[in-house]
Amino acid sequence: MTRRRARFDPDVPFPVAVWNAVRAIPPGRVLSYGDVGLLAGRARAARAVAAALRFTGSTDVPWHRVVGAGGEVRIRDPSLRAEQIRRLRREGVPVDARGRFRYAEYAWRP
Repeated sequence: MTRRRARFDPDVPFPVAVWNAVRAIPPGRVLSYGDVGLLAGRARAARAVAAALRFTGSTDVPWHRVVGAGGEVRIRDPSLRAEQIRRLRREGVPVDARGRFRYAEYAWRP
C-alpha cells in the first residue's frame, strides 16, 4: 500500500473509522492491520486496529480480511484462526495450513 495520508473524518471515533475501512475491503482482498490503521487516520496503529476488531459487535464487518503484513493469519485463538482461514479460502485467497499466503498478490490497493 502506498503510504499516504488517509482521508478520514476527525470527528469519527477511531474504532468506527477502523470498521468503516474494513467494510471497504472487497471480497478476495486483504489489508494488513497497519494499513487499516493508516486508512482510519492513524499510522502505526496496528495493535489498536486489532483491538477495535475484537469489539465490532457487528456481523457486517469482514474482520477476516485483515491480516499480518507478512501475509499470514495473526489470530492466536485456534477457533477464530480456523474461521478466518476458512473465510479467506471461501473468497479465493489460497491460505496454506500454516495460515500463510502471498500478501502482495491479494492486498487491496485503495
